[in-house]
Amino acid sequence: MITNSKQTSGKLAEDFTLRYLETRGLRPICRNWSCRSGELDLVMLDGDTVVFVEVRYRRHAAWGGALESVDLRKQQKLIKAAQLFLLKESRWAKHPCRFDVVAISSNEDGAQPSWIRNAFDS
Repeated sequence: MITNSKQTSGKLAEDFTLRYLETRGLRPICRNWSCRSGELDLVMLDGDTVVFVEVRYRRHAAWGGALESVDLRKQQKLIKAAQLFLLKESRWAKHPCRFDVVAISSNEDGAQPSWIRNAFDS
């Protein structure tokens, strides 16, 4: 998963995460949904629950790991984006929702995902 471009490595991390979650029964609703408050990497369905998935990839943990990078400020941006998503995509508004984080680290064995369900509350 090591690449030269941050954008390319981010797309590869999202591709990897999408496949990983699909093998665990989640179904994609949309990807890279953008609004004025930011972007939702993946929006998926787990049963009847709408899952907003933040994908984090860090090649090195020197500046903090992938999980630590989803700080309070980032959480607030994701919550705001999710609220706007539910307003614009109203067919999902009555479904239960949750926020998951998938942190991907690389090592000699390849990419290792760490899936945190319900990583934070809104």
